[in-house]
Amino acid sequence: MKASLPWWRRITVRFEVLIASVVVLAMLLLTALMAYQLSTTASHVIMAASVESAQRISQLIGERVHRIVGPADATLRLLAFDPVTTAPRLAARVHRLPVLVRLLEQNPLLSAVYVGYSDGQFLLVRPLRDAGLREKLGAPHHAAFLLQSMAKEQGGEPLVGRWSFYDTELKLLATSIRPEYHYDPRTRPWYTEAVQTKTQILTAPYIFFTTQEVGVTLSQPSEEGRAVLGLDVALTDLGREIGGLRPMPRTEIAVVNKDHRVLAYPDMSRVLQRDGDKTRLRPLNELGVPSLMALQELDVRHGESRRFVAQGEEWLGQVQPLQSTRWNDLQLLMSIPTAELHSDLNRDLRNQVLWSLGLLALLLPLGWMAGRRVGRNISGLTAQAHSLARFDFQRPQRPASPVREVRDLGLVMDRMSDTIQDFLHITHHISAESRLDVMLSSVLYKLVQATGCSGGAVYMVDTERNRLVRTARYCEDPQDQARYPHELGMVHFIHYADRQAEDDDAAPDEPDVPAQQVLRVQLHTRDRKPLGLLVLRHAQDQRRDGGNFRAFVEKLSGTLSVAIETRHLIEGQRELFDAIILVLAHTIDTKSHYTGGHCERVPQLAEALMQRICDAQEGPFAEFSMTEAELYEFRLGAWLHDVGKVTSPEHIIDKATKLETIYNRIHEVRMRFEVLWRDAELDYWQQCAAGADTVQLQAELLRKHAQLQEDFAFVARSNVGGEFMADADVQRLQAIGSQMWQRHFDDRTGLSQAEAARLSHVPQRTLPATEFLLADRPEHIVPWGARRPPVEAGNPANQWGFDMVLPPQEVHLGELHNLAIRRGTLTAEDRFKINDHIVQTIIMLRGLPFPPHLARVPAIAGSHHEKLDGTGYPRRLKGDELTLADRVMTLADIFEALTASDRPYKPPKTLSESLAIMAGMVRNQHIDAQVFSIFLRGGVWRDYAERFLPVAQRDAVDLDAIERLLTVEPSDG
Repeated sequence: MKASLPWWRRITVRFEVLIASVVVLAMLLLTALMAYQLSTTASHVIMAASVESAQRISQLIGERVHRIVGPADATLRLLAFDPVTTAPRLAARVHRLPVLVRLLEQNPLLSAVYVGYSDGQFLLVRPLRDAGLREKLGAPHHAAFLLQSMAKEQGGEPLVGRWSFYDTELKLLATSIRPEYHYDPRTRPWYTEAVQTKTQILTAPYIFFTTQEVGVTLSQPSEEGRAVLGLDVALTDLGREIGGLRPMPRTEIAVVNKDHRVLAYPDMSRVLQRDGDKTRLRPLNELGVPSLMALQELDVRHGESRRFVAQGEEWLGQVQPLQSTRWNDLQLLMSIPTAELHSDLNRDLRNQVLWSLGLLALLLPLGWMAGRRVGRNISGLTAQAHSLARFDFQRPQRPASPVREVRDLGLVMDRMSDTIQDFLHITHHISAESRLDVMLSSVLYKLVQATGCSGGAVYMVDTERNRLVRTARYCEDPQDQARYPHELGMVHFIHYADRQAEDDDAAPDEPDVPAQQVLRVQLHTRDRKPLGLLVLRHAQDQRRDGGNFRAFVEKLSGTLSVAIETRHLIEGQRELFDAIILVLAHTIDTKSHYTGGHCERVPQLAEALMQRICDAQEGPFAEFSMTEAELYEFRLGAWLHDVGKVTSPEHIIDKATKLETIYNRIHEVRMRFEVLWRDAELDYWQQCAAGADTVQLQAELLRKHAQLQEDFAFVARSNVGGEFMADADVQRLQAIGSQMWQRHFDDRTGLSQAEAARLSHVPQRTLPATEFLLADRPEHIVPWGARRPPVEAGNPANQWGFDMVLPPQEVHLGELHNLAIRRGTLTAEDRFKINDHIVQTIIMLRGLPFPPHLARVPAIAGSHHEKLDGTGYPRRLKGDELTLADRVMTLADIFEALTASDRPYKPPKTLSESLAIMAGMVRNQHIDAQVFSIFLRGGVWRDYAERFLPVAQRDAVDLDAIERLLTVEPSDG
């Protein structure tokens, strides 16, 4: 039906726009009429103003010329009586220099004052007012005046040209004879004309002799007539003056004489033309100003204005006479681009339009008053509805409408926007806040605001005490805080959740105070287990009556219940995760009763040191800090730092002697010595029965027994291990081991499958078999085979960046090989097995799916055996590759190992011994110096010792002595 209407009826216009358009059209019409009237009269006004401007400029320039000539005239009349005109010598004339300088200072327009004498002598004083003139004349830097003279010096002939430079205090700075300076004043026009007329004259413009400036000279004979005084005035000032009088920026102005030579122009450098050593004034047609050249060709009469075109642009030209008491036949030529003249017109038109628009802006509200009072509220509500559709729930500011229905609709829209926005805030707090109490407080505040309640509280179930404990509370009136008790009995849980009535604890009704109601909503998990109770207090009104309000709150409380349950699950998972880590650590500690407690003590020491670094207010760690999540990540890495030890064989971790495996094999060796002991006795009795000398046999038996006792004692001592074993001791072991003994029983029976497999490639010897007392037999060596770990740098399977050296075989149980260990009780194969625990730590932890905020746990746990100089393991990381967490873990692990008293292979170290050893490790680039410094000065070692070390180890520590060890090498003594 709408499509069948004519096009003009299908057009819809907003009510306020329709009214405002009438005012706008009226104002636009008025503005157009005013602009037309202004444009028709502007040309006449511009022409009249330009003629008046040219006349004014001509008068100003004439006055300027008069100001130039007038003071100079008076000055010259005074100098006609000065002794300088009659002084016969240069010295006497120089005495009058202060007078001449004073005249120049009083009249800054004068460029020189001079005296020409009848005998050809000459004296000139010139002010040096700018650096360019000083540079041109070769004057010193501080020179203020130049004295030029042609005089007879020392009574001789001919005249000598001299230039003398003076400063502002008239102190002579430099003087020199100028042979090239030849100047005869009697040949100059200013001298000859003054002598002929015997009165004051003003010369025509000419080029000054010394400065090559264009100017005029005012000269007059002295009172006695023996000299002529002159004053130079440069025409540059006249050019500068007319340049400042231009009415438009592009206006061209020039002063010409009757021969059309330019006397003054704003840019005087274009006026002068140099032909070799001569300088002349350019004629107007050579000035290079197209508009002035075109104006000259028009032969415009004085006072007439005429339009003309020069180089494609229209100009307005005028010619005015320049009147002066001494100069005649001078003309002022001025050309103005009409575009600039019209710019004033355009500006006036623009101003008129602006005034009209301003008036329009003042009258426009009258047109909008009728339509917008209703229309703008409707438009605002429409815009708010569109914003809601675009998920923008901000409430816009709108003026109150006088129409009741529109006002009520606006209030409803505002409440809807606020409710949606509060719901979004609730969702944000539920998802963003990790702490349960803070989340509940924030959500409760927004929930109270969204529902228009006066207060509320959240109670959580305390299963241990069978109570409801208040976790969050909010009320607008602080006096209402007592209405929310701290605890509630569980017996009220269902009662509160199912009841909505007038609050039993509410204050008595007061005048003008609406009755208060309390809404109680149960919070529960998805399987209906109780979580808590939500209590809201609100006024009794129609908006909250019925079941809709309760259903709305229950749905919001459902979201809150899910958030609480989720956080309980997350906290439970975290507690379970922490418990599993503690179980692993305790399992590793329990695995070996010798190293029990290591996995518990190292994390506590590392956490204490890291906390001390975070708390530092000065030094290299003053700006360092860690978030709660980073500290938790570091704590997990510390507790898991030795998780790989679950794969380490106990007999290697606890290897207290060199021959120890599952048991101490020294007992096998002892039995072999027992066999040799018995063999010696059997040999003794057999020879006695054969009738040998019993005395000699007895002595030999005693000697063999003593040697066996001594050899076994040496082997037993070697088995215990120590700090160092000499080469002679190793050779003695080999000599003892070369003794033979006889085995009569088969060594292939009673074996496990693995032992039998190891002996399968060893040839079986015929019994009785003669064997070495100590030997590295083939079955003692277990090659790597398929079990070769991928820890070498060039191994393609090494995806963790390990850089370790593998021993030649996996296991070497050889008796001589183990007894010959130089230091400690571990072979290279044993040492690799011990170091392999950190490899297994990294591999195991890298295989776990840690979340992003715990991604560095494997690196923290697996880098505590690295060293700053790159000699650590398993990846040979260097200083720049080690984080602060890695350096802290390294120090904590070393300090715990040094002070541990439960190691079977070493005695415990005292505090001073341990810190001294660690200072040497700092000096050797094994431990970070800054971390060790805060460990030392922060007292972390002292707190640790008081908790874990026995009194015997807690000796006195000289911190200054320890710090001196960081830089001073210990002496050999």
